[in-house]
Amino acid sequence: MMYDLIIIGSGPAGFAAGVYAGRAKLNTLLLEKEFAGGQVVNTYEVANYPGLPDMTGPELAMKMQEHAAMFGVVPTLEEVIDLELEGKVKKVITTQNTYEAKAIIIATGARWKQLGVVGEQELRGRGVSYCATCDGAFFNGKVTAVVGGGDTAVEDAIFLSRYAKKVYLIHRRDELRAAKVLQEALFQHENVEILWDTQVKEIVGEQKVENITIINKKTNETRSLDVDGVFIAVGTDPNSGLVQGKLALDQQSYIIANENCETNIPGVYAAGDVRQKLLKQIVTATADGAVAVYAVERYIIENWK
Repeated sequence: MMYDLIIIGSGPAGFAAGVYAGRAKLNTLLLEKEFAGGQVVNTYEVANYPGLPDMTGPELAMKMQEHAAMFGVVPTLEEVIDLELEGKVKKVITTQNTYEAKAIIIATGARWKQLGVVGEQELRGRGVSYCATCDGAFFNGKVTAVVGGGDTAVEDAIFLSRYAKKVYLIHRRDELRAAKVLQEALFQHENVEILWDTQVKEIVGEQKVENITIINKKTNETRSLDVDGVFIAVGTDPNSGLVQGKLALDQQSYIIANENCETNIPGVYAAGDVRQKLLKQIVTATADGAVAVYAVERYIIENWK
C-alpha cells in the first residue's frame, strides 16, 4: 500500500502533523520507536504554550495524542532503521516492515547532550540524570547539582528545589542564558546556590554518586563538592542519524529546511527540534508540523496526478 504521508516521530511536531494530515484526509502512517510525546513527556510544567497554562508535559503529550487519534492518526511502534529518499516514491524501512509513501516528514526530535566527563556513564541512573522531572522525587531531602545555564537547567533547579535540601546550579559562564522570568523565579529559592564560571571535571562514586570535582575557570581552583545527584542540562543533539549522508545538515547535524519545512530533496520535510532553527520550543514544533503538512498537500497535488 502506498501512503500519502509517513511521519517519523511522535513528539509535538509529529502529533501536530498527524492532526493536520488527518483533517486533510491524507492516508497517513505515524511511526514511533519508543514512546509517544517526545521530550515534552519529561517536562514537569509547560507554562508557555498558548491557551494551556500550568499544564504538565505528560498531560499535554496525552492531549496531543488524543487529538491526532480523533482524525485517525495513531502511533505505530516500529523503529525506523533506514530511508530511501531519492526518487518519487519514498521508502521507510523499519525493523519489521518496508513502507512506501509519496512524502515523508522527519520529526525525530533531539536528545540530551552529555558532559563527557569521567563517571558520567558509569553512574548514569545511579545519581546521574538528564531528566529532573523523572528522577527529582528520588532526591527528597538530599543535595543535588544541576549543570547548565539555559531554560532547561534553570527549570530543573527550580523543580529540584522543591525536593532537595540544597541545589547547586553549575554554570560555566558568569550569567545565565535562561529567560528572565525563569531567572527571577530561580533567585527566589533560598536553597539554590549558583556556582558561576564553573565546570564539572569528574563525577565520583562507587555504587552511586557521592561527589563531583569542579573547577573555577577564572581562578583555576579545583575542589570536591558532596552531592547525591547530578542533573545534566547542557542542551540537545538532533536525532538525525537516519538522514546522515541523505539530507543536507548543518555543522551541528540539524536538518536544513526552509520556512516551509522543505529539505533539499522534494517530498521530504523536517519538523520540530531536528530542524535547524532559532527557537526550539513546543509551540515552534507544532507550528512546523502544521506547515509541513500544508507543504505536503501542495507537493502531492503538483506531483501526483
